[in-house]
Amino acid sequence: MTPRIAFALGFRAVLPILVGVAPFGVIYGAVALQSGIPALAAMAMSSIVFAGSAQFLLAQLVGAGAPFLLTAGAVGLVNLRHALYSASVAPILAHLPRRWKILLAYLLTDEAYAAAIPHLMAARPGSPQAVNAHWILFGSGLGLWSGWQLATLAGVLIGAQLPSDLGLDFALPLTFIAIVVPMLQSRGLLLAALTAGAVAVALVALPYKTGLFIAALAGLVAGAAMPRERN
Repeated sequence: MTPRIAFALGFRAVLPILVGVAPFGVIYGAVALQSGIPALAAMAMSSIVFAGSAQFLLAQLVGAGAPFLLTAGAVGLVNLRHALYSASVAPILAHLPRRWKILLAYLLTDEAYAAAIPHLMAARPGSPQAVNAHWILFGSGLGLWSGWQLATLAGVLIGAQLPSDLGLDFALPLTFIAIVVPMLQSRGLLLAALTAGAVAVALVALPYKTGLFIAALAGLVAGAAMPRERN
């Protein structure tokens, strides 16, 4: 697989997810403005932070006048889940130079990971496919980054004119469900997904979305505890 083919594969894989990301970004742009964040700063946040959930939380805390240390700590805590993604792809990307790892770490988001991981799982460490596997993640990450910037810009420009109760945020969870369900091809994966979902619902009231991180860990533990299936 050449770098060009791998990049195109990752880019195409993330395109359907942009259907759910677009309204999410529009809503973020509107929320940021309503929280008193200047339009330029809202756009800069999408480029620098580049994490939808963390950006929503940051905008809400800024609007509530929360202290800087509390805001920074809460955003960092929400983004801890990205460490799980990093651990998942680390064996495949271990051979890369530092500049590639820094770039891919910046582009590694929920959506980019979800789009790329089915293809990355097929590129086992040491296999010919693994040599250019990082281009798959780069393609999905860059596609997501571009879509998120455009969606944020749309939110900044027109989001404030949308009704506050429009409820466009339902599109992103539905998109993730459509991505995850076909990947549940073993009892271990199914148990991990059900456990994580149940824990996330049970801990939804925890502050700063810490329940999501705990749910992810619970899913990993449940999946790891499941006896391996024999062929």
